[in-house]
Amino acid sequence: MYPLVTELKKQANSLSIPYEILIQDDASTLFLKENESINSLENCVYALNPENLGRGNNINALNSKAKFGYVLILEADAFPENDNYLEPFIKSISDKTQLVFGGVGYPETKPNSEQLLRWKYGKERESITIEARLKNPYHFVFTWNLLVKKEILSQNPFPVSVKEYGYEDVVFIKKLKTQNVNIQHIENRLIHFNNEESIVFIQKTEKAVRTLKQLLENKELTYEDTRLSKTYSQLRHLGLEKGIAFLFRKLSKRMLSNLTSHNPSLIVLDLYKLGSFCSLDTQKQPTK
Repeated sequence: MYPLVTELKKQANSLSIPYEILIQDDASTLFLKENESINSLENCVYALNPENLGRGNNINALNSKAKFGYVLILEADAFPENDNYLEPFIKSISDKTQLVFGGVGYPETKPNSEQLLRWKYGKERESITIEARLKNPYHFVFTWNLLVKKEILSQNPFPVSVKEYGYEDVVFIKKLKTQNVNIQHIENRLIHFNNEESIVFIQKTEKAVRTLKQLLENKELTYEDTRLSKTYSQLRHLGLEKGIAFLFRKLSKRMLSNLTSHNPSLIVLDLYKLGSFCSLDTQKQPTK
């Protein structure tokens, strides 16, 4: 996190603009001493949450502290692709600017097999060309590398009910689309240096499935809002959800072997998510 902060600070200083860099670590136990040194940097504030708020609530809290009219949301394990990263965002701001998304990328170098699944998912599902993003401006947006008008985020906060991983960004973007909030797309990527091991990513995926079910039950999302829930709804309409849940319980170990291998399949990951969701809904309890 410290290298990212110092890079942003260097770029902001070169632009001679007023700025602040706010970091709120969500109950982490890693790199605490290094991160605390951020407080010695001018215009930079580091804080550590005593308990986990969840990503969306943490962003809400940071936005409430922000003193300027626009906030730029970043991930701690990302880094600008270019050394003039901040300038395109600054130039994009006008009286009509509401949100600006810069896109995301992943390192070209393939990680070791224990970390391959997250990297492959990012390369194939998240690293989207600007041409594709412009064709579907609300679909290919992530809630990081995202410049947001503070007022819009204050009026449309991330769902406070979500404290585990997953889908809070879908709720946020859905609100914006409903209100016809404009999302600009530019080519200004952050590179995501995510070193997550495959088994950890799978566990977070399982949490995301549980979060999705919660959001559906709370009516913060509908079954049409995500590909996973839409597929499940179609299966339920055909009376197939229990059969899928049964097959998932039989095949989940074999699927996990693929997902943690040196050649994980994203199709298998999709099926694993679907099986998890079907099991969750038919058993009315989280999958183990």
